[in-house]
Amino acid sequence: MTEDLVPRGRIRRTMPLAGFTARAAGGRLVAGLREKAGDTGAVDRFHEKTAERYTELLGHSKGVLMKAGQIFSSIDTSAMGDGRISPYERAMAKLQTQSPPMDPALARSIVESGLGLSVDEAYAEFTDEPISSASIGQVHRAVLHDGRAVAVKIQYPGVAQAIQEDLANTELVTTFLRTFLSLLGRSVAIDLRATAEDISERIAEELDYRREAANIASFHELFRGHPFIRVPEAVPELSSDQVLTMTYVDGIGWAQAQQCSRELKDTWGEALWRFSLSPLQHASAFYTDLHPGNYRFGLDGSIGIVDFGSVKIIPERLRLAWIQMIVANLQKRIGDLHSIMTEAGFIPAGSTMTTDEVHRWMDQNNPDVVGPQPVTYTPQLVNRNMATLDTSSPNSLSARIALPPDLIYFVRVPLGVRSTLSKLGATVDARAVVEDMTGVAEPTTALGVRHVAWVRERGLPFGLEPRDPSKIGVQL
Repeated sequence: MTEDLVPRGRIRRTMPLAGFTARAAGGRLVAGLREKAGDTGAVDRFHEKTAERYTELLGHSKGVLMKAGQIFSSIDTSAMGDGRISPYERAMAKLQTQSPPMDPALARSIVESGLGLSVDEAYAEFTDEPISSASIGQVHRAVLHDGRAVAVKIQYPGVAQAIQEDLANTELVTTFLRTFLSLLGRSVAIDLRATAEDISERIAEELDYRREAANIASFHELFRGHPFIRVPEAVPELSSDQVLTMTYVDGIGWAQAQQCSRELKDTWGEALWRFSLSPLQHASAFYTDLHPGNYRFGLDGSIGIVDFGSVKIIPERLRLAWIQMIVANLQKRIGDLHSIMTEAGFIPAGSTMTTDEVHRWMDQNNPDVVGPQPVTYTPQLVNRNMATLDTSSPNSLSARIALPPDLIYFVRVPLGVRSTLSKLGATVDARAVVEDMTGVAEPTTALGVRHVAWVRERGLPFGLEPRDPSKIGVQL
């Protein structure tokens, strides 16, 4: 039973996607011909139907393909091209909270084998109906015998082995990306293989529930006592390779949050920025799983985070260099900016990049910070940000920058946050956030005052202050 839940084998898991690609390509051609013959809306109907089928395929595949769909759905691409991507973005958003559930008896058996306890011994109450689906497992509500409400994440049987096989097949995620682009009938100047490899590395981390429990413990300690950022507490005695128990984080989900007031969206927007930048500022780490399904939005303006499978530790040398670059750019010390980037290896030896070009590159990658404040996040802003990463243009400044592998997260994480804020339509004083979190200026926003007071009360380092090597990354 468990072996059949997740198809295994490279050919078996790749064939449905390849067959779907071929059928969809033919369907798109037919729809185009019908539209030309006078059937108005034929192409749009094709994309709506295909998006639903594509999402269903990814949901049933679980593992790598489902997670890849979640990652794609978190980027706001509604301003790209003619907007045709929207049906796919809408459909794949379902992957953030929905996928075919396991049979309740199977879910219980995984809990019992993983913990060495019956469900009744482990939990005072356990709800068989899952409240959401993660990329490699599903989540159930439960109550501990001490009265604490918890969430129990249960890994799909067979998914770990299937993903390991997927990751050995470098073509699988590449095929996923190529399929999506072919459905749109467009070409995008990105390195499909490099992008697929990066996605695969992130997914591999999420297989290890014990590692995620350690991440939760680290982030729970880091954000201890924070006024508006809520992190669960891991329950290690009720966690294993396939079962992860953590305290329950309440709040509304992404779909409901999008219907809330402008004031709440703006508050959540700033809170998300501060959550995303805090691990880097205080512990040389990045939270890298940025899709909106991982957030719980409090009606008091707070945010909760519920998934910690993907965390990236950044070498302190690179973290410090990046903060020095941000500060130099904010203070218009362009000569210093060029020197810092050269010393850190961002500017290759023999490069002819001028100080003005380096300044423009920094501005292009931080459009919300350098423009008029406050800034309202829109698909157009995100699209401009993405365009700066295109290295195929002969005038591309990014093509002349040597980003160390770890530093791609300094670009991708902010892009992910901007995408979420764009979908919220949030308005935030982004420059004020960056300035007070890097120590350039005192806080000027209400959340900033509360956040910086918390930082000082906790005695956490931020900005250019030196770090204790024993408290970097997972040793928060």
